[in-house]
Amino acid sequence: MIGRLIDGRYQVRSRIARGGMATVYLATDLRLERRVAIKIMHHHLADDSQFTQRFIQEARSAARLAHPNVVNVFDQGQDGDSAYLVMEYLPGITLRDLLQDYGSLTSEQTIDIIEAVLSGLAAAHKAGIVHRDLKPENVLLADDGRIKIGDFGLARAATANTATGAALLGTIAYLSPELVTRGIADTRSDIYAVGIMMFEMLTGEQPFKGEQPMQIAYQHAHEHVPAPSTKNPRVPAELDELVLWATARDPEHRPRDARAMLDQLLDTQESLRTALPTQATSAQRTMVLPAAAPLPTQSTAETQILGGRPAVAAPADTGPALTENTASLAVQSRKRRSKGWMLLVIILVLTAAAGVGGWWFGAGPGAAVTVPDVTDSTPEEATAALQELGFEVDPSGTMFSIEIEAGRVAGTDPEPGAALAPGETVTLLVSQGRELFAVEELRGLQESVAQTVIREHWTEGTAIRQFDAEVPEGQVLDALDGQGAPLAAGAQYGDQLPITLVVSAGPLPDLAGRSVEDATAVLGEAGLTAGQNLQQFSDAIEEGAVIGIITTNEDGSPKVIRVDDTVDLAVSKGPEPVEVPDVVGDTWAAAKEALTAAGFQLEYNRLADAFPGAFVVSRIDPEAGETAPKGSTIRVNFAGF
Repeated sequence: MIGRLIDGRYQVRSRIARGGMATVYLATDLRLERRVAIKIMHHHLADDSQFTQRFIQEARSAARLAHPNVVNVFDQGQDGDSAYLVMEYLPGITLRDLLQDYGSLTSEQTIDIIEAVLSGLAAAHKAGIVHRDLKPENVLLADDGRIKIGDFGLARAATANTATGAALLGTIAYLSPELVTRGIADTRSDIYAVGIMMFEMLTGEQPFKGEQPMQIAYQHAHEHVPAPSTKNPRVPAELDELVLWATARDPEHRPRDARAMLDQLLDTQESLRTALPTQATSAQRTMVLPAAAPLPTQSTAETQILGGRPAVAAPADTGPALTENTASLAVQSRKRRSKGWMLLVIILVLTAAAGVGGWWFGAGPGAAVTVPDVTDSTPEEATAALQELGFEVDPSGTMFSIEIEAGRVAGTDPEPGAALAPGETVTLLVSQGRELFAVEELRGLQESVAQTVIREHWTEGTAIRQFDAEVPEGQVLDALDGQGAPLAAGAQYGDQLPITLVVSAGPLPDLAGRSVEDATAVLGEAGLTAGQNLQQFSDAIEEGAVIGIITTNEDGSPKVIRVDDTVDLAVSKGPEPVEVPDVVGDTWAAAKEALTAAGFQLEYNRLADAFPGAFVVSRIDPEAGETAPKGSTIRVNFAGF
């Protein structure tokens, strides 16, 4: 991708970062001659309309926010199979980089950064946008002091506070309790994430820890965030209260939006300044100034003008003083002329040296050579190309790459485009292919939590929703790789490859006793399509009504049914006809047993029950050998009655 011209306008220079959906590159806008950051969706996601729509949503969400604390979006488009997003380029670091370098921050530093974050977030909330993925990685600290929020890839309308479905839900360490338990997000979910960031900035660590993401998510859902001062005693009580307010487990007990929290932060800042003045304000306290020196007299002023010695009082004696000063000025003049000649010689020497140096480094042996782009070539081809330009080559470098196959060159150090003198060393970075990560246990997690785990190293496929009467709706049944094969926990799986979740859709709808028309409508509401109507006998369902959905295969094995499948219906033909057994001539004891076992109801003289061995059956209706619906009534007559 490096060196490519996007849409005939954006020249890609180098890679800045890589995420779950896209890679961010530094590029030059050739039309406006400025540096920009261009975010390009991963190729394997381009065919997924859901991801493409989410990518476009980021552009629209961020473009609606014209605020100094929000990263500006300039352009969005499609170049071949690459969807891209053009943003302002901010050279600098992220808040995550700052925390890794310094651990905890001071109260003043924390307030300054959070004030900028809340200002940008307040603009988003006012525009009806919830960020939903606030974390230190998405807070940019520019070299010129600007602080901005980026990555609105998960942004949604603030009124869309319903279950998130297949949407990504941000990093587990910053998920609010309602996102973990119900998959619901609104402006107060962003406030929770800000509170967690404040805790981390003040203490140097996150409030909840665990070996598995599920353990961290459980703590967010069931435990209260502790006060920062329990980890760092230097944190003032006012900031303790602000963090606890922002991270309340009940959303109703948090600030309603970023503006409400920003107002309180400013009040807290003012109260801290009043209670504990900073060094800057302390320096402005009233100071006792020294007494002013007396103004110089006329004679003193003349002394300073005439060369530094007191002037003689009599006018006749001023000549020697003037003569002495004149001589002094002459000496100084001669020194200046001498220095002038020396400066001229120095300038001539430097000019000659500059000319020689210009030739040496411009056209001579010392001329700088641009490192070429040898990406995707073999190490042998890259070595030959670099040596031809006069470079020394170190072929031992390696790097992981999702775009370049293992064994081919994925980059160089220095990067292509760098200017080096001949003889300097260029290190080849040979691709090791995709970096492998161990797959965590996803089965049994809530869908939203599993999606967040996937986003750490991989990409999401469109979730498959499968009906299961034993597993609650929204719980993960299985995880599949890019070929649809199950991924076992602990399996090594490549960076940025897709993982598709199989999620429980709950039990199948109950259709027993409904008409075929009603059953078809209910199936449509559940995301299923009615197929064939298969006739079956049923003792419980009247003829013509639906018995239920066919849930077994022809071999009797259970059938997997998923949303968007077509299913067949079992429709009742009424009770199954049964052949009437021949019991004429049998005692009532034997006849009753045979007729009951065949599933018939019996009509007979109840006196026979008193003497079952004495009564003999003389006739039955229907007669033996005929068929009658199972459950129908057989009339029995006895000999002698």
